[in-house]
Amino acid sequence: MRKLWQFHGGIHPDERKSLSNQSPITQAGIPEKLYIPLQQHIGAPAKALVSIGDTVLKGQKIAEAQGKISVSIHASSSGKVVDISNHPVPHPSGMLDLCIVIETDGKDRWCELETCDDYSTLQPAQLLEKIRFAGIAGMGGAGFPTEVKLHPPRQSKVNTLILNGAECEPYITSDDVLMRERAQEIILGMEIMAYILEPGECIIAVEDNKPEAIAALKTAAALTRIEIVTIPTKYPSGGEKQLIKILTGKEVPSGHIPADIGVMCQNVATARAVYRAIRFGEPLISRITTLTGLQVQQPGNTEVLIGTPVRWLLEKAGYAARKQSRVIMGGPMMGFTLGNLDVPVVKTTNCLLAADAKELPLPPPAQACIRCGMCEQACPADLLPQQLYWFSRAEEFEKAEQHHLADCIECGACSFVCPSAIPLVQHYRYAKGKIREQKLEQEKSNNARLRFESRQARIEREAAEKEAKRKERAEAAALAQAAKRAESATDASEPASREDKSALVQAALRRVEAKQNQQAIANGSAEPVDIETLKKKLLRAQDKFEKMTAALDSARTSEPDRVDALAKATQASREALEKLKAELLAHPQNNEGSTPEGPALEELESNLSKAQGKLALMLKTLEDARINKPETVEKLERAVEKNQERVDAAKHALEHALSSSRTSEASSDKNDTTAVKDIT
Repeated sequence: MRKLWQFHGGIHPDERKSLSNQSPITQAGIPEKLYIPLQQHIGAPAKALVSIGDTVLKGQKIAEAQGKISVSIHASSSGKVVDISNHPVPHPSGMLDLCIVIETDGKDRWCELETCDDYSTLQPAQLLEKIRFAGIAGMGGAGFPTEVKLHPPRQSKVNTLILNGAECEPYITSDDVLMRERAQEIILGMEIMAYILEPGECIIAVEDNKPEAIAALKTAAALTRIEIVTIPTKYPSGGEKQLIKILTGKEVPSGHIPADIGVMCQNVATARAVYRAIRFGEPLISRITTLTGLQVQQPGNTEVLIGTPVRWLLEKAGYAARKQSRVIMGGPMMGFTLGNLDVPVVKTTNCLLAADAKELPLPPPAQACIRCGMCEQACPADLLPQQLYWFSRAEEFEKAEQHHLADCIECGACSFVCPSAIPLVQHYRYAKGKIREQKLEQEKSNNARLRFESRQARIEREAAEKEAKRKERAEAAALAQAAKRAESATDASEPASREDKSALVQAALRRVEAKQNQQAIANGSAEPVDIETLKKKLLRAQDKFEKMTAALDSARTSEPDRVDALAKATQASREALEKLKAELLAHPQNNEGSTPEGPALEELESNLSKAQGKLALMLKTLEDARINKPETVEKLERAVEKNQERVDAAKHALEHALSSSRTSEASSDKNDTTAVKDIT
C-alpha cells in the first residue's frame, strides 16, 4: 500500500458526473465544415502548409510547427480547403484567430500512415520526432507540447512518471470513460513514455470515485511495472503540483517545474494519443469530449474531430438554447462561458457544459470582503488569496508577484467558498494579464535600449577610428613639415648650387659654341646654328629628366601600378637629354677663343659646407624618426639620399674648379666634355 500525503486546502463541490458517465463513448460524426485553428496549444502558432482550393486527406499535415514550443496541425477529415482566415476560437475574450476551413467530402479518406509494430526498435529521439510530427499537446487542459515536455532539462533525471487520471473537476467524465474502455492503449502509451524517460517508477493516479476505471487499469497493467494508485476524491487533486504532493510528498518550488524535482506528469488521454501516434502513425485529430448539463438531452462522451463547431456538436446531442442558459467550455470551476457557439472543438476541449440558470445560476453581486480567511483555508497552492485580491484590485502588481501570484492555478476554490461572492479568480487573471503586458513592454523597452546602446557604441567606435586616422594623418603631416623645415634651413644653398651648375653649363656651352664657330669659319660655311636654342632645350630636358626620376622613385613605394609607364617615360627623357648633349658639343659656336671662368672657389667651398650641414641635420632627423615615428623612416631615407647626392655634386664641382685652374689651355676641349657629363 503506497503512502499518500495531503495538500493544503481543497474543497468538495457537487460532482454531478453521473449525468455523462453512464453510457459508452460515441462517434460525433463529420460536420459539413471543419474550422481548425493554427494555435491550439501553448507556444508559437503553426504555419499553414496548404492554400485555398487544395484537396486534403484525413491525417494530412496542413500546418507546420514553428519553433521549439509549437505543434503541427493535421486535417481531421478529407475534403477541400475553402478558406484560411480569422474565425472565432475558444477563449474567454471571444477573440478571433487564424483558422483553416475544410469543406468535408464525407468520405473520410486517410492519407498514408507510417506504422510501427515494436516501439523498442526505435531510439528515443526517433519516437520524440514522431510525437512532434503527430502534433500531440497536453490534453488535460494546458495544451503544452508533449514532445517538449518529454525533453526534461539535462541536469534533471525523471525518477517518477505520473499519469493523471484524477479528473477532479465536476461534470467532466471524458478521462473516466476513456480509462474504462481504452485502458490497454493508455498503458501502452505510458510504456512508450517510460521507454523514452527511463524513470524509476510509473504511477497512474485515479480518484476513488471511479471504481470501474481503476479496475480496468489494474487489469491492463497486470503484467507491467506500472502502479495504479487510488487517491481520495478532493478538488483540485488533479492539479499537477497537488497530485505530486499526494503521491510523493514533494513540493514543487515556486518558479520551478516538476522535472526539477525528478517528477513528470502526463494526462491519460495524452498517453493514449502517444500510443496511437507511434503504433498506427495517427496524428492528434480527434479527442473524447464530455457533453453534459441539463440543457443537453443526450449527455455523454463522444469522440469529436478537431475543428468541429460547438453549435453543430451540441445540436446533435439535443441541445435546446433557453433564456438565461449558457454553455461553458471546461468545467464549472475552471472553464469559461462561450459567447459564440460557432467556435470549434480544439485539442484541449475536454467538456462542453450546457447549463440553465437553475443549474448554474449567475453569481450574486459581490460584497465587501469580511476578512473571514476561508479563501486562505481553501487555497490548494497555500497562498494568501485575500492579499492577492487587494493587490490586484489596487493594481499593485509588484506586491502581487512578491506574494507568488504566478503560483495560483486558478482552480476557483477561493471564489467557491467566499461568503461575499467576490470573483477572486477574475481579479487574479486580470492581474496576471497586466503583469504579462508589463513584462512584454519591458522586454520591448530593453530590446530598444540594447539597440540604441549598440548604435551609440557603433557611432562612437566609428568616430574613434576616424579620429585615430585624423591624428595619424596629422602626425604624418607634422613630420613632413619638420622635414621641410629641415630642408629650408639650407635652402639658401640651393640657389647657389643651381647657380653653380648653371654657370658651369653656360661656360661649357660657350666653349662648344666657339669651337663650332671656328669650324664653320674654317670651312667657309654659312651662318652657324643658334646655340642659345640648344642651351635652353638642354636645360629644359635636364629639368624634365630630374622630375621624371623623382616621380619614378615615388611610384615604386606608393603607386606600383604606374612604375612601368614612368620607367618608359624616364628612359625617353634620358635619351632626349643625351641627344641634346651631343648636339651641343658638336655646335661650331661652342669653341670660342677664350674659356669663361666658372664660379669662384670661395663660393663653391661655401656651397659644399652648407650642403654638408643640411645632410647632418637630415641624418639626425632620420635617427629620431626610427625611434619615434617608424612610418616616416622610408620617406626620410629618400630625402637623406637626395641630400647626399647634393653634397657629392658640390664636392665634385669644387674639385673640378680646382683642377680646371691648374690645367693648360690646350686641354679645354676634353675638360668641356667632362664638365657637361659631370653636371648632368
